[in-house]
Amino acid sequence: MGARGWIGQTLLNLLDEALGADGLAERVVCFGSAPAEITLESGTVVSQRALPTLADLETRPTLLFHLAFLTMDKVSGMVESDYVSANKALSRQVHEALDPIGVDRLFVASSGAAAFADDPQAAAPLRLYGRLKCEDEVLFARWANARADRGVRAAIGRIYSVSGPFMNKHGTYALASFILDALAARPIMVRAPMPVLRSYVAVRELVSFVVAELLGTIPGPAALHFETAGEALELAEVAACVAQVLGTTAPSRTLHSHDANRYVGDHLAWQDLLGRHAIAHMPLEEQIRETAAWFVENVAEEAAVPD
Repeated sequence: MGARGWIGQTLLNLLDEALGADGLAERVVCFGSAPAEITLESGTVVSQRALPTLADLETRPTLLFHLAFLTMDKVSGMVESDYVSANKALSRQVHEALDPIGVDRLFVASSGAAAFADDPQAAAPLRLYGRLKCEDEVLFARWANARADRGVRAAIGRIYSVSGPFMNKHGTYALASFILDALAARPIMVRAPMPVLRSYVAVRELVSFVVAELLGTIPGPAALHFETAGEALELAEVAACVAQVLGTTAPSRTLHSHDANRYVGDHLAWQDLLGRHAIAHMPLEEQIRETAAWFVENVAEEAAVPD
């Protein structure tokens, strides 16, 4: 579910590379808010079905990626009760379909926002979004643990800051803004008046880990809770790295507060998880190059490189 989102498109394109068009058509079914067609980078066209038809699938062993959720940016444009109801309905549709269609492997895309669900200092939209994500974590972990004797496994990941192709909502993400400024040969400005710490992981690194964890032979718990993490960096350091890789400047800024905005996962724990499957963490420099290359090819106006 959520096939047209950032993680969904990354997953589909990686599966297209691994399985080919015929294998993809035979083994992969996509769901979203409404029927649609998704064109992959190879030119392969994938049909997306409406989520309410999920329970109509044939019953057989299934790995399901649960990526469907109204994101935090939707909070401000909706009545809070409508936002809550809509997300609970999505979760309920997915949860109620798991057993009927034979799901035995499940990935739930949670969010680093879940860590702020009960933080009185956090912004209200972050707390609300985080609370709903926490509820999803509990719901699907309970489902997996109740079926542990059948070999069912779930990976429930709190996703912090990510990078890579198919990045959407460019105005929302600092890394996207920095890269687009650099591609347009503009100085990269960091305007936050306080230290802002972020940790970046390439989306394909995340997807590779989830697939290896759920389909591999290494024993694990019925419900594995994890969080993504790269090295914790202040945004000025991120901006300087982008400037160095892509060839622009990142002027220094004056901090007016030392109360840090920290949105990072546990890097050592993430490294340990990757090591279980011999997956190497992609350095930020490489993440920047990969993301910038995709912007140049796919976000023409914003990523226009001056003559």
